[in-house]
Amino acid sequence: MKFPPSLHIPVIAIVLAFAAPATAQNSDSAIQNPLPLDQISTFAKVFETIKNNYIEDISDEELLQSALRGMVAGLDPHSALLDARGLNEVRIDTSGRYGGLGIEITKENLGIRVVSPIDGTPAYDAGIKPGDLIVRLDNRPVSRMTLTDAVNTMRGEPGTDITLTIIRQGSDSPLTVTLTRAVIKVRSVRSYFLDENFGYLRITQFQTPTPELAREQIQKLFEDADPLDGIVLDLRNNPGGELQSAIGVSDLFIDQGVIVKTRARNDSNEQIFRATPGDLANGIPIVVLVNEGSASASEIVAGALQDHRRAIIMGTKTFGKGSVQTILSVDKETTVKLTTHRYYTPSDRSIQAQGIVPDIAIERRELAEVDEVERLREADLQGSLENEDETPAEVETTDSTVNPAVRQDYQLQEALNLLKGLRISRHLSS
Repeated sequence: MKFPPSLHIPVIAIVLAFAAPATAQNSDSAIQNPLPLDQISTFAKVFETIKNNYIEDISDEELLQSALRGMVAGLDPHSALLDARGLNEVRIDTSGRYGGLGIEITKENLGIRVVSPIDGTPAYDAGIKPGDLIVRLDNRPVSRMTLTDAVNTMRGEPGTDITLTIIRQGSDSPLTVTLTRAVIKVRSVRSYFLDENFGYLRITQFQTPTPELAREQIQKLFEDADPLDGIVLDLRNNPGGELQSAIGVSDLFIDQGVIVKTRARNDSNEQIFRATPGDLANGIPIVVLVNEGSASASEIVAGALQDHRRAIIMGTKTFGKGSVQTILSVDKETTVKLTTHRYYTPSDRSIQAQGIVPDIAIERRELAEVDEVERLREADLQGSLENEDETPAEVETTDSTVNPAVRQDYQLQEALNLLKGLRISRHLSS
């Protein structure tokens, strides 16, 4: 095989890298899959064609980097070639603090698909929704951007603006939204009471400290309630995060058995992650809220609790990201984020492209504000008979202790009603 003089060094370097001596581990596959010399020859010809005919001068290094990025990006939406900046972005994601919009995305052919906005961020406050397709960033089409390029474009100095062009299902024309970047401090866990005996635990993202923060919030709910009769675990619009964080949160509620399994190519190298003894919630009922913005680590938690029958899953079908990405160092300057495993629920269900189907399907609904109107009762009717008890006790309405947030969230209302129904059922059977 002959190479043009200008291509000799870089292309030979690639060939040598591909043809490096096989180790004991991969020698068999190397024999079965010899180096594809015809394709490498085609690569060299395309390389030369670009070098000689592209409208602008471009260095060998730039072309090869583009080729490497394209090779990795062509595998799946979650694999990427990371330079130093890209690797730093991964570290930022797990730490929960960065300058940007607060939006989790995935790459598609026509643009960037929103997995979910993060609570309390510019994207969330502007009404960005799961499923939105971003087709332009500051009038730059994103169809040819890699996922890393899109992330780098959206992140930046707090206080600077960026304009997103969005295609949204149900809208007749594209939407244009200008967002102001901010310092994103993701508060991954928070809690409060839905009613005096029912707690609410919200996890917005799975980061390194999330399991311990969740433990603290659950313990606080138990300390402040007398008694605590149920918990709503809200994983809606939670785009995921660290695998170990999801395992740690699941372990808070499951006291034995498998939490999740991961398998590499051809079902090899299976890893099984098991629960440790103890249920921090003491067996009380749990309802997990999910939706199409619940992805990855959120689906691990929902799937584990569902398979162990430890919680009732309510809401809408989840996103369906059932793959694990591993950070692999190539050399001092280059790192690959590569999809290496799929994960499976305890009952061996693959979540990839399927998602978690709720036990109870509840669509999100907009609740219209209505004025409180006094309704007529028997006592209001002219000439109605009086009660023989002259000093009737004042009866408090059932809604008086309900958190106002519940009245604005239909799915949350239904979750609380379910927990109350389970409490009544337990009392009737005891």
